[in-house]
Parts: sequence; structure tokens; C-alpha cells
Amino acid sequence: MIHCIVSYHKPHQHWLDIELVFTNLTEDVTYLQLPAWRPGRYELGNFAKNIQQFVVTDADSQPLPFRKVAKDRWEVDTNNTDSIQVVYNYYATEMNAGSTYLDEEQLYINFVNCILYAEGQIDQPYQVKLKLPDTYEVACGMKKIDPHTLEAPSFYHLAESPLIASPTLTHWQYEIEGSNFHLWFQGQCLLDEEQTINRFRAFTETQIQMMGDFPAEDYHFLYHFLPYRAYHGVEHFNSTVIALGPSEGIIEGSKSYYDFLGVSSHELFHTWNIIRIRPQEMCPYDYTQENYFPTGFIAEGVTTYYGDLFLVRSGVFTKDEYFLELNKLFKRHFENFGRFNHSLVESSFDLWLDGYSVGIPNRKVSIYVKGALVSLLLDLMLRDCTDQEQSLDTFMRYLWDFFGKQDCGYSLSDLERLVDDLSGGQINDYFERFIYGKEPLEIALNQSLYKVGCRLDIADNALISEGTFGFRAGKVNDKWLVQRIEPSSVADNHLAINDEILAINDNQIQDNLEELLARYQNITVSLVRNHKTKMVELIPQEDRHFKVYTIAQREDAAEGEKQAFSSWLNCAWD
Repeated sequence: MIHCIVSYHKPHQHWLDIELVFTNLTEDVTYLQLPAWRPGRYELGNFAKNIQQFVVTDADSQPLPFRKVAKDRWEVDTNNTDSIQVVYNYYATEMNAGSTYLDEEQLYINFVNCILYAEGQIDQPYQVKLKLPDTYEVACGMKKIDPHTLEAPSFYHLAESPLIASPTLTHWQYEIEGSNFHLWFQGQCLLDEEQTINRFRAFTETQIQMMGDFPAEDYHFLYHFLPYRAYHGVEHFNSTVIALGPSEGIIEGSKSYYDFLGVSSHELFHTWNIIRIRPQEMCPYDYTQENYFPTGFIAEGVTTYYGDLFLVRSGVFTKDEYFLELNKLFKRHFENFGRFNHSLVESSFDLWLDGYSVGIPNRKVSIYVKGALVSLLLDLMLRDCTDQEQSLDTFMRYLWDFFGKQDCGYSLSDLERLVDDLSGGQINDYFERFIYGKEPLEIALNQSLYKVGCRLDIADNALISEGTFGFRAGKVNDKWLVQRIEPSSVADNHLAINDEILAINDNQIQDNLEELLARYQNITVSLVRNHKTKMVELIPQEDRHFKVYTIAQREDAAEGEKQAFSSWLNCAWD
């Protein structure tokens, strides 16, 4: 067993002190590795930049020779010893759902950020002793030996078991079919306990019913309710960390409240999908480098689709509330012009390159957003061609039974064969069109929604900047900047991303862009580009841009289509 002690002396300065003891070493040289990335965020993390001091000694506390051989990898001379002690500090000042943070009010650790493993011992159990004030309670998915001592059966489990320790944690819980579900809140929580638990119980039961069983005896929702704007969630073995804010806005009926429910349902479904139902490229995780995989549309797209779908199926969302969430996905996808350039497979592979940044204009698609929409397509296509006998539900249950439970990874070809089997070969072009290919989704979405009594409405954008000229501008640090341009629009021929708009027809911009654009037929824009002032002319054309996509129920829907609608959403047509 690897023993770990975590302590601190000046929490206001954010330094963690970490001590690790590795025993039963058999090689002349031992390699110590800090993970290069964390599961749930497919980009290199460079966590080693937070380590300031690093010391290695033998069992007699004598210094051992070591050298750093990579940014997060150390080589230690263990020729004359079978055990070593590693002592280092870690600067814990970042607060999000995947970071590590320390101050006078709490200790928050994602162990994957800051704990080393010895090469060859990644499967060894870890015992973690937290030196904390007696008043601190620990919220974590790991087994507790005592209130401040935790154990994980391997580094893989340790890396997937974040914790929050604080004297001010709020703790609620509920139980379903022998599994205990815990809600832990750090920060101001204004939610009603009974109402919240009833809603969580509803969508949890719906998820378990669909998948057949729940893969953990205990599950922990760990929330940071922050005093500033935040929205972030990360999945783990039997827990999730979710950062939301501002906390005073997380109240019944608010947008933040819907975000709270949506991200919680999303992260819970990850307990099956990606934590256990995993692509073959990540079985097991390789913490030393990028784990490239082409199937991010399953890991994140399917989960994004189901996160909100479970809320309407369980009655937590109304049909109309669910439609609002779908409309948000439509907006995000159809205003991303990277959909014409990169496929889902290409964008999944490139997560490790720029998947979590805006990147250059119009390069890629979102595996979360487009992934959710192609999941909707697959669900409705399977339902239609099998008279509701098969669906994305059966697709995911198959992945759970034959890959997740068997602890083996799936491939793209496995997914293609499964869709072919479930559909009886009726939609064998699905992958070529929407996964490998870049076929626009509008027609296929409308056709599939029609089969459940709905349609995809497409309306003109009422904003002159977007609808007429094809650009979106926003105020950043008191400057009006061009933020997005639709290809082949009027703006595409004259404007560039990050142009600063100064004036319209010599009228200075003062939060009145649309008003000024409405005054004139032809528009002269004064702007700054690369520190140079320029004048460009925008002449309206007939084409409309940044169109608005929404889902609506059809008044002429047939009875069979209404029944298909109810089967899909588990709610009445009316």
C-alpha cells in the first residue's frame, strides 16, 4: 500500500504539503509520474507547474539521487533501497470542477492533479491521511477508515475520487435500490431540501430504470456554490464535482436552477458512459500522454443528449422546458460554422489540440453539441425504423452489458455494427453521413422530428447585424468587437473577427448598434483592425443569416406520431 499524508500550515497562501511513501521497489531505477491530464478533460493539464519543492529520501531519511526526465516525470536511483519517501509542495489556488484549491475555509483536492504514482505500482492501493482541523467533515467517494483517513484500491480510483473538506458542508442524501446518493454543498445553498431530493430521486430512478442497474453502492454529488459566475462539471468513478455560481442565483425557476438540474443529470449518466462504458483507446487510461480517440460524440454527445432527456422523462422538466434546452443546442450548433469544415471524428481526435478553446474561426464542431444532435437523430431513426422497438436506450444498454460490465473498450466499428444490427440495416449510412461526414443536419432533423409529431422551424434573425449583414458583435472591456461572422455573408467580405467597431455612418457606438444599423440603407463602419483605423461599407443583400432554429409540435400530427412522441419523451402529447 502507498501511504500519503496531506497537510498544510498557511492555508491563506494555498500551499499543500504532500508526503508519499513507496515500498517494495524492485528496480534499480524507479520512475515517479504525475498525471499529464485528468479524465473528463481531454487536454494536457501541466499540473507539475504547481510543484515548487521536491525531495526524495530512503527509509533512513537519507537523500537519494533523482532527476527530472520530463515535465511531470522523475527518475530516482533505487539501487540500494526498496522504499522511498517523496516530499513536495503543491500550489492549490485554482477553483473549478477539476482543480485543487486550499484556503482558510476548505480543502478541495482532485488527486489526479497533485499525487504521484510509481511506474509499475499504479494498481497498488493508496491510503490518504488528511491532517485537518477536528471540525472538518470530508465529502468523498473513497472508503473512509476514520473521519480524515481514506483508502482507494488503486491509483486509478484515487485519481477518480476528489474530495471537499470543510466545517461548513451541507449534506443531504437519498437511497434507490440499495445505492446511497449524497449531495454535498460547499458555499451558500438556498435550495429547498425536500424539493431538490424529490427531483434528484426522480431523474436518478429514470436513469437506473433505463440502464438496468447502478454500478456503485454510493454516489456523491460534490457542489461548489460560488459567489461569482461559474458553470463546470466533471465526472468520476462514484462522484462528480460541479461548480456553479453565483450562488444567490441558484433558486427555483432561475436559469441557474435549470443549469443545476441539467449538469447534475448529465454528470450522473457519466457514471455509466465514459467512466465504465469507455472507448478502447482509454482502456486503461494512460496518464503520461494524450489518449487520442475518435468517439467523443458517444462519451460526451450522448451524455449531453440524455442529461436533459432524463429530466423530461422523469417529470422534472416539462415538455416545453425540454424544448427550450433543445433550442439552445440548435442555436449553438447552427451558429458554429466549423460544421462545414470538420467532422465529429476529426473534432474528437483534435480535442487534445484545441477542443476547449474557441480556436481559429470556423475550424471544428463541438462533440458535446453536435454529438447531442446526432444522438437525437440516431434515437429517432432507430425508433422509426423499428416501430419503437429499438432506440438509443437499447443501444446504450448493449454498450453497458457487453463493454462496460465486461471492462473492455468499444471501437468505431463496434458502434457501426451495433447500429446496423439494431436497425436491421435500414440506417447503415448514418455514420458516413453524420459521424465521418459533414452533411448538414437540418433536413435529417426535420424528417426525424416529423415522425414524432414535431418539426424544425427555421426563422429569420430579427437583428440587423446578424440577420442582414451576418456578423455578431459584443461589448468586451467597453469595446464593441466582432465576435462571429457567417461565411458568404455581407460581413464576410469586409469584417474580421476582433475588429473593434467605432462608429456607424459617423455615429459613435454607445450600446446602440442595432438602432444605428436601422437608420440607414447602406452602412459605413468605422473600425480598428491591427491598430489601424479603417472604413468599410456594408450593402444589404437578399440572403438572411444567423437563422433561428426551434422545435415545435405539429398541429396536424397523426395519432401514431403522437404515440411515438410519448414513447420518446415519456410524457403526454398535450
